[in-house]
Amino acid sequence: MKKVKTQPTDDDMRYLRLLSHTFPTIAEASTEIINLQAILNLPKGTEHFLADIHGEFEAFQHILKNASGNIKRKVNDIFGNQIRESEKKELCTLIYYPRQKLELVKEKEEDINDWYHITIHHLVKVCREVSSKYTRSKVRKNLPAEFSYIIQELLHERTEDVDKTAYISAIIDTIISTGSADDFIVALSNVIHRLAIDQLHILGDIYDRGPGAHLILDTMETYHNWDIQWGNHDILWMGACAGNEACICNVIRLSLRYANLVTLEEGYGINLVPLATFALDTYGNDPCEEFLPRLLNGDDSMDEKTRLLTARMHKAISIIQFKLEAQMAAQHPEWHMDDRAVLSFVDYEKGTITLNGQEYTLTSNSFPTIDPTSPNELTLEERALMDRLHHSFVVSEKLDRHIQLLLSHGCMYAVFNNNLLFHASIPLNEDGSLKEVELYGGRLFKGMELMHNIGMIIRSAFQNDTDEAERKYSIDYFLYLWCGKDSPLFDKSKMATFERYFLKEKETHKEEKGYYFKLRDNAQICDRIMDAFGVEGPNRHIINGHVPVHVKTGENPIKAEGKLMVIDGGFSEAYHKETGIAGYTLVYHSRGFQLVQHEPFTSTRDAIQRGTDILGTTQIVEMSSHRMRVSDTNKGEEIRQQICDLEKLLYSYRHGIIKERERKR
Repeated sequence: MKKVKTQPTDDDMRYLRLLSHTFPTIAEASTEIINLQAILNLPKGTEHFLADIHGEFEAFQHILKNASGNIKRKVNDIFGNQIRESEKKELCTLIYYPRQKLELVKEKEEDINDWYHITIHHLVKVCREVSSKYTRSKVRKNLPAEFSYIIQELLHERTEDVDKTAYISAIIDTIISTGSADDFIVALSNVIHRLAIDQLHILGDIYDRGPGAHLILDTMETYHNWDIQWGNHDILWMGACAGNEACICNVIRLSLRYANLVTLEEGYGINLVPLATFALDTYGNDPCEEFLPRLLNGDDSMDEKTRLLTARMHKAISIIQFKLEAQMAAQHPEWHMDDRAVLSFVDYEKGTITLNGQEYTLTSNSFPTIDPTSPNELTLEERALMDRLHHSFVVSEKLDRHIQLLLSHGCMYAVFNNNLLFHASIPLNEDGSLKEVELYGGRLFKGMELMHNIGMIIRSAFQNDTDEAERKYSIDYFLYLWCGKDSPLFDKSKMATFERYFLKEKETHKEEKGYYFKLRDNAQICDRIMDAFGVEGPNRHIINGHVPVHVKTGENPIKAEGKLMVIDGGFSEAYHKETGIAGYTLVYHSRGFQLVQHEPFTSTRDAIQRGTDILGTTQIVEMSSHRMRVSDTNKGEEIRQQICDLEKLLYSYRHGIIKERERKR
């Protein structure tokens, strides 16, 4: 241990006096140093990376429970050929869904007490394995209060010790005889879930497409250790919560497009009856063929009447969206989004639109709420509707709670253990240099400063003490983040929403990607980005999602000579046909990186009743030459600094600079 020999500075003394309240004696400071030095030598905790979940709650829940196959690998390592494959499969299902699986077991098991004995022994072995890389203190903090002492005894006593065999058997006998076996198994399974993954990283896009975004965030409210790098769909909902009406329209439009109103209506209590009434009154004779919802995998559960109403609501909110987006673009000329005032380019008599000097015929020309002389103005009825929808979003307590959760756990980017995490892109120039982007109506930022300042703008939209003009700018800026050309969350030439609805010509649908997406397979470009963000070390990486990897066409998620990993493989059911798989997840444990390619998840019911799992192909991306320890991580750097501070405190105690004192009892 390096000895502290220099006199503490004045700044040191202020901090050391505070530190002395926590460690008031030489003995306590010394004990903490010993503890921290020991922690540095523990294996690195397992990190779990997910991206682009898009409301697929059941698949998300299952991947959390099986830790992207990490628990199954542990079970195989522990038991090998000691038990049959079918027994290992049953054990995994029990760990994933303990309460539901127990009900099925009790229906068919003839000797349930014998099953309890065997199963609890197996679960203790798995729990012992997943807890082995943590301190006893950390394990203890993750144990349920009602079974904490019992689990600790079982984890730290070995049946190989003959003297302890009867002791352990007596504990398990008593658990069973007191009728506590079910609760104990559930508790032990939950501990395994909790300890199998040390930290969860979500690389954006919890919202949209699938029906369970609110359920995912309900889960995250109690999840032990996680962070999120906001995605464009998360930002859209954050903007809607903040009161950005163009974002509100986009949120509703996407929900209608995928016939998914569960999150809006049941999750957040958003009242869409006024929209339905307005749509029937305004578009009651319009077939709205362009706006019929996209039903996945031949879903025929929606009757024709409901499908037509959904299409009319879809069109109604889309036209309002185009108007509001044009108004907001006019208020912010610095966004350079005049080309998105598409309703101004329509010839309503001819039923055509002129884009980039080319005239195109619209697929339909029914626009009853548009005044050709003022196409971007809302009618009185549209304004009244938006007032009601605006109110519904900003007063939703649950939506506000979930957005606050995203704010407290999230940011635009993060650096963890030499990995740079962000959702979509870093704006670049054609030569690969960092692109300067205008913020705050005139100031230019690039790279890390750009991402940091965007994060500050987002947060200021939800802070009551923000200046009124600044807050309005912040709330407006959510729309730019959603569809602005230089937004790190979009980074395309345009969002061709109108064109996809009303024009058949595919060239008008094209959204040209920014230079990040064109250059990201270049290792030098990735190095340049990581340098700009202060990411160091020989094994550093960029990890992001946003753009689905098209596996079926041969696209590789590992790019730039292994320096970039794109883990959006199409988690959402809407992407399965396009990508050929059902998403990627990444696991970073003490021995290296493993990328897991997932097949579609059938259902929770199948997983419980038939033991089906999300079948995945594991690809070893990068293995470490040595088993990584806490000392190799960012946490290790923090601990070394804590040790240094404690050594200064010891020096101060031993040289009479700070006096030891009795701890208050």
